[in-house]
Amino acid sequence: MEILHPGLLSTIQDLGRFGYQASGFAPTGASDFLSMKRANALVGNDPGEAVLEMMLLGITAKFHTACVIAITGADMTPKINGFAVENGVAIRITPGDVLEFSGTRGGTCCYLAVSGGFDIPLVMGSRSTGLRFAVGGFNGRKLKMGDQLKLRAPVPDLPNFQCRRLTSMPVFSKHVVLRAIAGPQDFMFSDTEIAGFFSRPYSVTNATDRMGIRLEGEPIVPKVTSDIISDGTVFGAIQVPSGGQPIILMADRQTTGGYAKIATIITADLPRAAQMTPGCTVRFMRVTIDQAQDILALEKASFEEEYRLLNATYPKSDA
Repeated sequence: MEILHPGLLSTIQDLGRFGYQASGFAPTGASDFLSMKRANALVGNDPGEAVLEMMLLGITAKFHTACVIAITGADMTPKINGFAVENGVAIRITPGDVLEFSGTRGGTCCYLAVSGGFDIPLVMGSRSTGLRFAVGGFNGRKLKMGDQLKLRAPVPDLPNFQCRRLTSMPVFSKHVVLRAIAGPQDFMFSDTEIAGFFSRPYSVTNATDRMGIRLEGEPIVPKVTSDIISDGTVFGAIQVPSGGQPIILMADRQTTGGYAKIATIITADLPRAAQMTPGCTVRFMRVTIDQAQDILALEKASFEEEYRLLNATYPKSDA
């Protein structure tokens, strides 16, 4: 697959690189990991197979090998040889085909999966691109014009091809509710401030990328200070810096942080957080850890059933 135009920020990502955060390596991985897994399901890959993630503006690429592709996530108006194609379906590619994306019309991240996966080496157990430390992915960086992405085991066709279609598609709203549990430093804020955080709206600012999403709204005021001795971070943690405007930590977050974390978005809602665009309004709904685990279990079962319907069996290797 030859990159004719690289888009704005296009990188190879999988489920992430885990076990190295103590050494300073962020897990990285797909921002909207559910869309990533659904794209892989459409082309018969393991759900955790590496895909191409495109942010806000997509690539233009020419294929030199027959394969099957699928596109999920944000709507970037995909076209093949100038003709519109759909998100959420398996698509046959023949040598010479040109796949073109535009800017997003809804959502932030768009995903391209290729049957058999990309021929990208594993680095510390993952093919994800770690941009800040230039590790993994395609030479540890975002794609550039002229890059040649090899395909590892492409297949030109798949069984039950006409049925390889997602039965439901995400809706990317300008008004989002994200469920969250209380954070590890919520004691640094009064009950009034915590109640306010879980009831007030916030706006997504332009300062939004794979590292974090800066929000704007009524400042959150700590009892004394929001500074802490730096400790570990997780995907979806919500920091409150000294100015009181919260920051949602995302896939490329720093490994440690020195601001109090008032809450953490539940795993099941992280894909929707990743798809928020500047100008979106977001509110947070408080849930318990038990509720968060129940929600995640239901989502996991739903995806596994979707995968089985597309591919007959679900791979036991996926965590």
